[in-house]
Amino acid sequence: MRTHSLRNRSALAVAGLLLAGAPTAYTALADEQPSAAPTRGKPYIETRLLFGTARPDGGPAVTDRQFMAFVDKEVTPDFPDGLTVQNARGQWRDAHGVIEKERSYVLTLLYPESAAKVSDRKVEEIRRAYEKAFAQESVGRVDDRAQVDF
Repeated sequence: MRTHSLRNRSALAVAGLLLAGAPTAYTALADEQPSAAPTRGKPYIETRLLFGTARPDGGPAVTDRQFMAFVDKEVTPDFPDGLTVQNARGQWRDAHGVIEKERSYVLTLLYPESAAKVSDRKVEEIRRAYEKAFAQESVGRVDDRAQVDF
């Protein structure tokens, strides 16, 4: 019984020390100003295009080979400095209100803010070309500002 009582007192003492120190630790953290991360690189625009592969007319889905041929023909000439293609699974509501789930691609382009106006036109041409070539209802587009360093 005495051992049990000593264990309880020891546990309470440790808990008391931890609790007594906690407000001080939290106060110290709250008083510190967060340091700003160093800014690296130059101002760029990051554009992500979301390409579905299912065809609304029920035809065969766009294959990897077809998609990469499209990238080689329609994207690389306008963005020769580089791009990234990722495989994805997409879901969206079509014009008829049906939830569509399909294999898809995310294409990421980075270009200097100074080239944004010209690049915007090129990106829109890519979107329209894919919609036409593969009978797509739309190609999603996401634009963000970024600091980029290579």
